Amino acid sequence: MLLSEAKWRKSSRSGNTGNGGSCVEVAFLAPQVAVRDSKLPTGGALVLSPAAWRHFSEKVRSEVE
Repeated sequence: MLLSEAKWRKSSRSGNTGNGGSCVEVAFLAPQVAVRDSKLPTGGALVLSPAAWRHFSEKVRSEVE
C-alpha cells in the first residue's frame, strides 16, 4: 500500500494542551505500521514491523505514564 493511500489516525493525546504541538499520526498498513509527524504529513513516515511498533508504543506509554 502506498502511504498516500493510507488512512492516518491522529494520536489520542494530540488534543491535550501542554504537548507543545508534538503530535503523531499512525496508519496500519498490514503488516507494517507507519508513523508520521502530523504537522508535516508530506515529510515522510517511519514504517515499522508489528514487533517494532509494539516495542515503540510500549516504550512511549511507559514514558508518559
